[in-house]
Amino acid sequence: MDPISIKRPSDPYDLIWNEQPLPHFCYSLFSPYARLSHAVLTRHGGMSGGPYHSLNTSFGVGDHPDHVAANLHIIRDFLGARRLIHMKQVHGTRILAVHREDEKKEVFMPSADALITDAPGLALLVKQADCQGVILFDPGRRVVAVVHCGWRGNANNILSKTTARMQQEFGCRACDLLACIGPSLGPCCAEFVDHEKLFPEALKVVQVNGTAFFDLKAFSRRQLLDAGLKKEHIQVSGLCTRCRTDLFYSYRGEGRTGRFGTVAMLT
Repeated sequence: MDPISIKRPSDPYDLIWNEQPLPHFCYSLFSPYARLSHAVLTRHGGMSGGPYHSLNTSFGVGDHPDHVAANLHIIRDFLGARRLIHMKQVHGTRILAVHREDEKKEVFMPSADALITDAPGLALLVKQADCQGVILFDPGRRVVAVVHCGWRGNANNILSKTTARMQQEFGCRACDLLACIGPSLGPCCAEFVDHEKLFPEALKVVQVNGTAFFDLKAFSRRQLLDAGLKKEHIQVSGLCTRCRTDLFYSYRGEGRTGRFGTVAMLT
């Protein structure tokens, strides 16, 4: 594991920084709930080398598989999880729900972009390098979801679809859900020169002053509000991954690089 020497970071939206036992952020919105363990991990604290230094969570970027497996073990042990489930993320809208009664079934890296569970001890992982990692939590029903959301996820409204799935399969109510949107590409760096061809009209509402820059985190917040969440139940990180490659992997900033993790688990 690499030695840690990080200048204490700050976030204007009340993310809580912890350097031990593994460098990570927590959300103040979730802090009152002892039955939820969660973390926004950084690129530090793992075994990978080279452009993947050091806590790379992805097998699909060219890193040595043994290093990735070791990093996932580090994360699982850090959370105290019985199992850690992660996805082959495809920028789609497939949602995998793992119910308590099905938790012992084998689930190996499904092709999906969201995971939901009501099973304690089952850690859910999103892998990121500029896309948003979003955690949804129902403290009453004790259900948690993690979502991988890039601009394609925004265009296809994966956040609303995940919220609806939590309601349909687990009896959640949108007004009870808490949501945290993590460090990702900020409006300072989210430039899309081909946005006229790529983006649906709906995304134009978060276009920055008529430029080719977009505030995708603000769009996610809008989608969650439209899905029925309360505004006081949504927390958005102000950290931009491309601006903070000292903390996070950024595909925009680095090209060949790793993927950091956002994890959540019911205890």
